[in-house]
Amino acid sequence: MKAVYGLYDEGRSAQRAVDALRAADIADRDITVISGQPMEDFEFGRAESANWLWWFACAGGLAGMILGYGLTWLAQNAWPIEGGWPITVGGMPKYSWWPSLIIIFELTMLGAIVTTAVALLITAGLPGWREKLYDPAVTDGKILVGVENPPEASVAAIERALSAAPGTCVKSL
Repeated sequence: MKAVYGLYDEGRSAQRAVDALRAADIADRDITVISGQPMEDFEFGRAESANWLWWFACAGGLAGMILGYGLTWLAQNAWPIEGGWPITVGGMPKYSWWPSLIIIFELTMLGAIVTTAVALLITAGLPGWREKLYDPAVTDGKILVGVENPPEASVAAIERALSAAPGTCVKSL
């Protein structure tokens, strides 16, 4: 992996570097920002805030609810007895809601939790099999702003953009 990145002490400097990279015609999806703490006060801290995780959780919950309803309906309506069909329930409905709600609720939650966990692993890129951009100085409070695998023609422009903010340490891999 080849990368060019800068380490910054504060969020304003990192935001200036991100803005300079954009001015150097680097797309937002190619800019990597890593911080040891949340940076919601800055625009780069909210760049990838929208995701589909809520929709996956809802779809998993709906699938679990349908599975729970189907399981309880089949279990109560397909109960064999000696002497043939149908089962005698003494004038009561064969399918009773109140006991079934427990199973339906539990399978709804199981579906939502499992799909959320799987979607979280997929969207986070875990497990990461390829090498990713990182510097140990991030754990000491620095903010990393960089570009992975930049085109050779734009490396000089990226280095100039990253060094635009004062107090910058620009590195290359």
